[in-house]
Amino acid sequence: MGVDGDGGPGVFIARRRLVRAGWGGLAALAAGLVCGPSAASGVRSGPVAAVVPRPSGPVRAWRELSEGNVRWRTFHESRPDRAGEVRRALVGGQHPFAVVLGCVDSRVPPELVFDQGLGDLLTVRSAGEVLDEAVLGSIAYGVLELAVPLIVVLGHQGCGAVAAAVHADEGVELADHIGFLADRIRPAIDHRLEGEARVDAAVTENVRQVRDLLLAEPDLAVRIADGRLAVIGARYELTSQRVHEVS
Repeated sequence: MGVDGDGGPGVFIARRRLVRAGWGGLAALAAGLVCGPSAASGVRSGPVAAVVPRPSGPVRAWRELSEGNVRWRTFHESRPDRAGEVRRALVGGQHPFAVVLGCVDSRVPPELVFDQGLGDLLTVRSAGEVLDEAVLGSIAYGVLELAVPLIVVLGHQGCGAVAAAVHADEGVELADHIGFLADRIRPAIDHRLEGEARVDAAVTENVRQVRDLLLAEPDLAVRIADGRLAVIGARYELTSQRVHEVS
């Protein structure tokens, strides 16, 4: 995906070896992962832990996000409104329990979509969830420095960046910087489909491809292999406000 100097999508993929052997998604993780309070990835200390309990481990982290999304789409939000006590506690440090790589679309703010508050999520946003070195470094910071146990690649229905990539592939000329995004999304396009079906399928496939690139990151591989980290793809439906995992 072109972060190695020459901008070519093949270079990005070639410099990273896939490490998905034995990784069956979150369902397989749930079958083999012990997620009790003593799990290393769930240990939280200091004033933040006393005020804002954090889910421990990838499975519980995803469960909390899923339950938060239910609250969001049923208009029972509870987390984003934080009291002064929490704000003061967070001055001393942060312990987010998930990294969410989402699109810049103003309709899909991760903290609201998952009904989370201050200090809960480390959010990284780029149009179409496109990866570059700045995005990768931001994600790695959350995992390696803050011990975050879950990365969610969150695409969404009606993604304008994906639509632009499809249109560019069909011959529409784009501005240079938008073209950069389109070039990296282009491999997700299924040319067997037409119209809106092509765009919608590309949204989902783009999530898969970005997820797989993250799974191939050497800096993340050890934590994935030993169960401290999960990387999953998900999709937000604008029509229903539902988030669901992408297999």
